[in-house]
Amino acid sequence: MFVSCVLLHGSSAPCGRRMENLRLLPRRVQEFASAAYWERFFHNRGERAFEWYGKWEELRTTLGRYLRPRDSILVIGCGNSELSEQLYDEGHQDIVNVDISEVVIKQMQERSVHLRPKMSYLVMDVLQMDFPDERFQVVLDKGTLDALLTDEEEATFGRAQRMFSEIGRVLQFGGRYLCVSLAQAHVLKAAVEYFFQEGWMVRIHQLSRNNEEASDGKFALPIFVYVMTRIRHVPGSVLHILELCAEKQDKPIRFSSVDHLLEAVKERQQYALLRSQLNKNSSSGAVSLDLCNKDTGQARYTLHVVHNLAVKVSHDNQFAIFIIPQGRETEWLFGTEEGRKQLAASAGFQRLVTVALHRDQHYEGMGAIQAELSGKVMELAPPDLSAHQQVPFLSVGGDIGMRTIQHRDNSTLSGEYVIEDVKGDCANYRRLIFLSNRNVVQSEARLASRVPHKGNKKHRKKKKTASGDSVKSIDVPANQSIDKSYLCCAHHRTMVAGLCLLKNPECLPEALIHVLVIGLGGGSLPLFIHDYFMQSCIDVVEIDPDVLDVAIRWFGFSPGDRLKVHIADGLTYISSLAAKAPNTYDAIMFDVDSKDSTLGMSCPPAAFVEKTFLQEVRTLLKTEGIFVLNLVCRDSLLRDDVLSTLRKSFPLLYSQRIEGEVNEIIFCQQQTRRKLTSVDLQRSAQILEKALWQPGRAWDSTYVLADMLEAVRLV
Repeated sequence: MFVSCVLLHGSSAPCGRRMENLRLLPRRVQEFASAAYWERFFHNRGERAFEWYGKWEELRTTLGRYLRPRDSILVIGCGNSELSEQLYDEGHQDIVNVDISEVVIKQMQERSVHLRPKMSYLVMDVLQMDFPDERFQVVLDKGTLDALLTDEEEATFGRAQRMFSEIGRVLQFGGRYLCVSLAQAHVLKAAVEYFFQEGWMVRIHQLSRNNEEASDGKFALPIFVYVMTRIRHVPGSVLHILELCAEKQDKPIRFSSVDHLLEAVKERQQYALLRSQLNKNSSSGAVSLDLCNKDTGQARYTLHVVHNLAVKVSHDNQFAIFIIPQGRETEWLFGTEEGRKQLAASAGFQRLVTVALHRDQHYEGMGAIQAELSGKVMELAPPDLSAHQQVPFLSVGGDIGMRTIQHRDNSTLSGEYVIEDVKGDCANYRRLIFLSNRNVVQSEARLASRVPHKGNKKHRKKKKTASGDSVKSIDVPANQSIDKSYLCCAHHRTMVAGLCLLKNPECLPEALIHVLVIGLGGGSLPLFIHDYFMQSCIDVVEIDPDVLDVAIRWFGFSPGDRLKVHIADGLTYISSLAAKAPNTYDAIMFDVDSKDSTLGMSCPPAAFVEKTFLQEVRTLLKTEGIFVLNLVCRDSLLRDDVLSTLRKSFPLLYSQRIEGEVNEIIFCQQQTRRKLTSVDLQRSAQILEKALWQPGRAWDSTYVLADMLEAVRLV
């Protein structure tokens, strides 16, 4: 499993050490490749060892795998590091050290002449070395490549390639180039591409670091070791090996291309930065990451790290993991930042990691998920958490939920989509989801079952448990009937409630009203109006014929004499009809999403709220009719522009925000003489609901229409 995440963070060092380093650092990074700079550096620093990227104790585990006692080792750019001395003292005595600085070579010769007589130090440029071909079994580089490749200029890359060529020349077949590096993108790319093209075996190791090391002022980025092994070319054979060994992972991950390996290293770096920020700043903003299947690269888990700074920290409430049941990741409590904050507050933990399970992935149960995730999520624990502290895995009733994909297909207009059944608290639901926006439920309907509605029977609240076994999935037959009495979407309930703005709401269920709905989806909104407003005539305009097929096949939608569907562009349909049949509709409803993700408005498309088009909507509407708009706009300035444009065609506007969602329902009317207060609107909605709720007619009592207008206000 590997990690994909995004978060950037800059680390800081104690002031004294930071000032000391600043005095030694060059004004321009290009000076790192200058011999004159290193002469000044070592002259000013003196004989104190300077350890780029860690000491031998931190490197031993990884480097030791590729060093044998009898190896002839060349250390390039040795500086005054103690690495060679420590290697010598551990039995690696055939070591030659080279550096471009005469000052440091003289220092190191004087330091080792008596203690390590077999080790030599030479002034030499790694771009043009004096050694014979195939002289060494190992070339060891700790930071020299990083210092040489200071930028992405062509001349800089040329120097790096000369160094690589020299390394290849002095190494024997089977020899290893071991390079300790921060693996900046251009540095890693240059090294991997060169040696891969030369037919060498390429393996990248990430060095292990614990939470304390990652937060003590050292590099926030992880340290890597490149292991480039020179392999003898066999005519007729093609052997290309690209591997990554993540920290604490013995078995390497193999990649099919250089780009895939580079991307995996980048993801490890981003993950290290994320951990660094979490350890240094508990009040970090939204933090999320994907854990991906190492074999397929598909996201398997999505993690969100949530902080609850209000909680009083104790031994038992520092950290917990919450497994979101399958299919419920789009719910407000689990799918929004505010919802997750509320979840963390309710759970009572200082840091909570929520885990969403992805479709197209198989999960054995809670125990298997816990075993699979334990190692990775513990890397996100607070740095002061005791190593022996048990961390609870929470869920809803110990259940990982149920998700059954009933159908998958591709629409020419809307792209790939799935029909899936998911298990809710007390019922099962069917959903339409377009995979281009997989976190948004396009349409939802409750499946008919024997489970009574919440409004008819009280249910005990399920408690969160620390762990639990998986429960058997409840396979819902594809042909199970849809509960048409229930509107799953809160914005649909609000749109229906808004029909009380029409005259005489008590008579509406039996009145002849004409309704135009733009946007079909699963068809639950027009179907509800058809079934409960018994004399209504409804025209639905849907641009995508595949959506109509989905609604009929999977959501119980059935066109008829009073419910007609027109496959057309809503813009064209309204413009054409406005010219031929003005004053046709008592209500016009827009519930159509936008495919343009560059705007801050995902519903409706921008063209549907332009002034000229809204004038045509007004022309189609009867004088005392109502225009209902489902507005989903995250850009406050754009929202204000939309409302301003609406007022030019409809002087009377009401707004009702949907609690816990971005949706806002705008009710628009032409006549201003009948302004209603919020109380008046709720009273009218109560009258409408009473008229709709007739004996012998199925009615769901889990919501009240009047409550949907509780926060309505005049715009």
